[in-house]
Amino acid sequence: MTPKLVAPQMVLHSRMLYTSWIPADPEACARLLPRTLKPAENRAIYMNQYVVDSAKQTTGFGAYSLTYIGLNVAEHLAPDGVTPARFFTHYFNSSEVMRGYVKERGVPAAPGSTTLELDGEVVTATTSVEGTVIIRTRAKIGNGPTAIAAGHLRYITQVGGRLISGLYPYIGELATPFQVLSIEFLEPNHPVYALRPASPLQVVPESCFYAPRDSFVYPGGEEDMGPAGGEGG
Repeated sequence: MTPKLVAPQMVLHSRMLYTSWIPADPEACARLLPRTLKPAENRAIYMNQYVVDSAKQTTGFGAYSLTYIGLNVAEHLAPDGVTPARFFTHYFNSSEVMRGYVKERGVPAAPGSTTLELDGEVVTATTSVEGTVIIRTRAKIGNGPTAIAAGHLRYITQVGGRLISGLYPYIGELATPFQVLSIEFLEPNHPVYALRPASPLQVVPESCFYAPRDSFVYPGGEEDMGPAGGEGG
């Protein structure tokens, strides 16, 4: 019998492309939030596309790939007092084991796969659901000195009509220099298309990076924030 996964879980040295942008339709995005949450002032969307290549890099998840996406929210911050908290709206994970773990914690997990490919200076992240490519992101990276980023992110989920705040500590080795080239939402009929970027693309530079090695704990520091109030921001 496989032991039940317990919180927190650790992941070492994932390959990760993290991006953030201003959406084409901020009002449609805001409607994806519970009523008691409001979008951040700049209405920014965040997305993380990453791959864990080996089961040896986790304490129980095994190898997997993941794309998750959602909104930065107002009035709630990470422990640094600056970084906005983030609410999950979509979560495409290749691992049935991990989907079960995060669903218990209110994450809207669904099947999906993500690839990260490095061709010279260009890294391409591709997210697919049921064999259809729905998101493709391209970025240019350099061979400058590695930058180290460390801290905590706050992600908010909804469990049984209540909001749960989770803290996710991380240490990332970031490639420099770094430039987002494109973020494409390729399937207009998929619900995630509501979060597509404005044209021309407006990224949030301080929330964009490529890390060939990013480690984190998933999740920890959870606390009950109170009633969610339903959808319809």
